[in-house]
Amino acid sequence: MDVGTAAMGAWSSGISMYFVAAVLGISGRADWIESPEWLMQPWVIGVALALFVVELVVDKIPWLDSAWDAVHTALRPTAGGILFSTSGDGRDAVWMGLAGAGMALSAHLAKASLRALVNLSPEPVSNIVVSLSEDGLVAALMSLAVTYPRAALVVAMTLAGISTVATVVLLRIVRRVWRGWRDRRRERLVHRRAGRAWSG
Repeated sequence: MDVGTAAMGAWSSGISMYFVAAVLGISGRADWIESPEWLMQPWVIGVALALFVVELVVDKIPWLDSAWDAVHTALRPTAGGILFSTSGDGRDAVWMGLAGAGMALSAHLAKASLRALVNLSPEPVSNIVVSLSEDGLVAALMSLAVTYPRAALVVAMTLAGISTVATVVLLRIVRRVWRGWRDRRRERLVHRRAGRAWSG
């Protein structure tokens, strides 16, 4: 697999590994790209598409999406590492795998952090909007990966840097918002107890 296609596939796996697997498998069978044989197997493509449909639904339900992200914390980086290692000549497979896992992890952590922040909002609309935006982003990036691998390599490396910085910033915001939410909940509980004691 071309290194640019593999790099973009690795980063995008941090957001939607099943969609990436399906796109690369179908593209390989259509001879648009060189793809690993195992990824082009009909049953692999079928399972990837089925799980992508499940993810498409789960990813738009508040808090259930965060649980889904938690389950995939190890799976997405592993998928990214495997994909990126296929672009090497075999001797650098370990290092390429680690690099791919790092790119996928940066995307995954940014996604999970953003979802945790969005889930603290009182309405579900923002969650659906963010999910659809992620779906559109991955679709656009994988189109770029298949058609313009060299450009995809530059974009993937840039996104890996951006998502790493975004994760740090988002985690700080989530921590601050969570503390505020927890303190407000504690204050309401204290007031409620005080009201009961007064009325009693």
